[in-house]
Amino acid sequence: MGTATRIATRVAAASMVMLAVFFMMGCGPQETVERDTLTISIGAEPESLDPVNMTSAPAATVGEHVVERLIYMEEDGSLVPMLAESWSANADSTVWTFEIRQGVQFHDGQPLNAEAVAVNLRRFVDPEVGAAYAFLLGSVQEIEAVGEYTLQLTLAEPFAPILSHLSHSFIGIVSPAQLEGLAADDTIEIPVGTGPYIMDSWNRGDSITMSVNENYYGAAPQIENLRFTFVPEASARIVALETGEADAIMAVPPQDTDRLAADPNIDVVYQTSVRTIYIGFNSQREPFTDPLVRQALNYAVDKQLLVDSLFDGNAFVADAPVVDAVFGHASAGPYAYNPDRARELLAEAGYPDGFSMRLLHPTGRYPMDATVAEAVQDMLAEVGVTATLETQEWTSYLSYTAQPVDQATYDAFLLGWGTVTLDSDYGLYALLHTNQWNPNGNNRGFYSNSRVDTLLDTARVETEPSVREELYAEAIELIWEDAPWIFLYNEGQINAVRNNVGGLIHHPLENLSAWDAYFIQD
Repeated sequence: MGTATRIATRVAAASMVMLAVFFMMGCGPQETVERDTLTISIGAEPESLDPVNMTSAPAATVGEHVVERLIYMEEDGSLVPMLAESWSANADSTVWTFEIRQGVQFHDGQPLNAEAVAVNLRRFVDPEVGAAYAFLLGSVQEIEAVGEYTLQLTLAEPFAPILSHLSHSFIGIVSPAQLEGLAADDTIEIPVGTGPYIMDSWNRGDSITMSVNENYYGAAPQIENLRFTFVPEASARIVALETGEADAIMAVPPQDTDRLAADPNIDVVYQTSVRTIYIGFNSQREPFTDPLVRQALNYAVDKQLLVDSLFDGNAFVADAPVVDAVFGHASAGPYAYNPDRARELLAEAGYPDGFSMRLLHPTGRYPMDATVAEAVQDMLAEVGVTATLETQEWTSYLSYTAQPVDQATYDAFLLGWGTVTLDSDYGLYALLHTNQWNPNGNNRGFYSNSRVDTLLDTARVETEPSVREELYAEAIELIWEDAPWIFLYNEGQINAVRNNVGGLIHHPLENLSAWDAYFIQD
């Protein structure tokens, strides 16, 4: 049986599982969702909603309803005020001044002011806290409230993407009262923010509930309560939507869109994405220390077959570590499918008979993630590489692949990365710079190239866009040759909503926002 046939068989099997779940659920009584509650079903549980510990899109989707940041990025990429009403910089862009919105209260009644923001940002960059996304604030040296509502950031040197980085969901502002007495390694369970909803409870492994913030400074939400449920199996999410248990679901597998579109009560929503799906190698572990091995495995995987067989036009083969909508993107590929070349490179590297490896993958976090891992396993087998698949629940998976280099025993891992600031600094520096190795960064494969580091460092402080583009183009060329990942594909996102719900924002940055949601009267 060829790889394409095996993929088709697995897709059909997944569809049969969904039908079985549907009929089993249809045999018993269904939970009635009140009209004042909107239920959104997502594929993975947030690892944390404490801004310093957030690392995933599920955390961003849930968290942004409760905790806000200084700047918001619109669907078209433009930056608009959120908790900061305005901002300006000095001549060399080393001092940034932000005017903080007045008349805003945290959910505990504490006022928002410049010092409240400063306390949060200081915690975010505190090396003892060890926020995985501290790199977002670049060369910020001093964070000071210079007036009741005036915040000043002083940088050691210019930092080109500072405004887009400040729009990131993970740089959220919580009540300073919640931070009082908090040790560096303490974490916030239920954040107290300024957002349109107040977080009420977190039932681990099941759901998060929140209720409307009656004192919200902006337009009041029209729906009283939000409920986010965590359902890794796509088939179960789909059935929940069809039966009305869920009002909206995220990450619909492409092969299920026709079924949902045929339901007169459901709308299928397609949206672009900035996410690249890849298989990262542990570059400090044999045999993946050798770039010839890493290149070989890139040639061994038929990415176009994956895209055509599994995603029905809703993905495309990656030609760089970041998608083309991101500033600094430069096409470097793709690696063409060439199993003969893969075998040649493996023989040259000293593995003419292949080798065995462990490939970690999540289940339910990304559309078709487990099926993709199985297909890659088959393709690697065709060039003599035996990959043993291992999966874990999402939050455990993130922790396991965030171990320091001396404890990381994994060979390779499937992950996705959305460059949600639309700047290559976020997509390249965060994942591929040496100083971003685990545990206090996102370079989970421990890739290191001193020339790439220099290029990425220089691009951070360069203020001329055309020069930054040249620096990123060179960095991408080197990264592509080094092959720290199997560069798979850039995925689109597919959500589905019951058609009695309006106002949901399906953001290209992969958030599903219910701030403006409402029920449509029958």
